[in-house]
Amino acid sequence: MILRQAYLDKIIPLIDKNLIKVLTGVRRSGKTVLLSQIQDLLLSRGVPKDNIISISLESKKNKKFKDGDILYEYLISACENIGSKVYIFLDEIQVVSKWEEVVASLLVDVDCDIYISGSNSKLLSGELATLIAGRYIQIHVYPFTLSEAKLIQQQNGKYTSDEALFADYLRYGGLPMRFSLENISLEPYLSDTYDAIVVKDIIQRNNIKDIGLLNMILAFLMDNIANQFSARSISAALKANGFNTTVETVISYIDYIKKAMVIYSAQRYDIKGKQLLTTNEKYYAVDLGLRNCVKASGEIDYNKLYENIVYLELLFRGYDVKVGKSDEYEIDFIAYKGSDILYIQVCYLLASPETVEREFGNLERIKDNYPKYVVSGDIPDFSRNGIKHYNIIKFLLNE
Repeated sequence: MILRQAYLDKIIPLIDKNLIKVLTGVRRSGKTVLLSQIQDLLLSRGVPKDNIISISLESKKNKKFKDGDILYEYLISACENIGSKVYIFLDEIQVVSKWEEVVASLLVDVDCDIYISGSNSKLLSGELATLIAGRYIQIHVYPFTLSEAKLIQQQNGKYTSDEALFADYLRYGGLPMRFSLENISLEPYLSDTYDAIVVKDIIQRNNIKDIGLLNMILAFLMDNIANQFSARSISAALKANGFNTTVETVISYIDYIKKAMVIYSAQRYDIKGKQLLTTNEKYYAVDLGLRNCVKASGEIDYNKLYENIVYLELLFRGYDVKVGKSDEYEIDFIAYKGSDILYIQVCYLLASPETVEREFGNLERIKDNYPKYVVSGDIPDFSRNGIKHYNIIKFLLNE
């Protein structure tokens, strides 16, 4: 397994700081391995192995620790026996009752450095989260990027070319475990992973009764990645297919899906009016492998796939991503990082003068000096008027 260096680079400056390090991400995105890599780093720095306490809270053997009081008493006793600084790792902590009380008390009661993970984006938004407000830092963990997929293929001796790598990534996505599966079909693994996420992180967590409706909404969202639509339009589409539902129910189910981090939403931003728009978000899948194994239609729309991949890459690189609107024109992405802003158009191929004019022309209408890019599958460089054109593979591989 490759080192997830981009995440370690964020975590290293935080070691021994009096902050809870919170790793969040969709199930099987690599959080557990990353926690293990942090432990290896500590050991390499001379931390005694006995000073590291690591508990997988979804393991059946640790079932008793789902009771927050029992977990707290165990950790307090273990820390007292060690007698020096302790490094505590709690994997999938969302299953523990009143976990915030546990970690907040540990910060006060013992000399420790705490690392936790969870598979729910609202892990830190509940009422109890006020107990650790200002005392944690959140790091979102995504499935492998194309760059990481290349590293793991090279390590496994499976890399042949960037083009073959990209085609594989488009079909099977970047869930880390799938790269270690040899000589078997990946579809069953992806399907099983998807089912586990739906059952554990959506249905059970939110006590959903209408599972058929949930699956239809998920399939609709997966089919329509990179499209603009509202809860009202989804409700209308479902009713047309025989599902009796309401806009309010659709909104609730989409919220549950987003909390499980299967789907992300990008708000629209009015560039001229300099304000967020409250309607017609765009939705993107956390992983194309998961998306492709459950989407309802058999159609392959490379424009959607390319846009989804670029969106995830921007998130991985630390950008806050919006969908741009300027008059009647759309900008696929406005990416913010501090004072830096990027404008990006994404398409499959610049196959006609009309397509070239649409993708570059929309960017040329924006009268500021921030960088503007067009990303597509084309090999020739179409850059013009200060707008840079990137082949999507080179863009994703940071070339």
